[in-house]
Amino acid sequence: MTADAVAEKDTKHYEVVVNGRTKIVTTDELTFEEVVGLAYDPVPSGPNWVFTVTYRRGHGNKPEGTLAPGESVKVKKGMIFNVTATDKS
Repeated sequence: MTADAVAEKDTKHYEVVVNGRTKIVTTDELTFEEVVGLAYDPVPSGPNWVFTVTYRRGHGNKPEGTLAPGESVKVKKGMIFNVTATDKS
């Protein structure tokens, strides 16, 4: 088995739902910015855009909540993220 095959086999995959669409992530933690990137491609940009990120079905100590810019949350299979973009213009 090649080193790449071993690395891929050892990589964890989490199936999460972002804005109603199933996504596969390979990290144990997702940041606010990463979740926004999963929700929007391309991510709307400009000074008036504000994003709200909520999640549920998370880990036992904090199964639901919100993420603010710069924050992160541990990923769990089946987590549900909702991302809302608002243009305050």
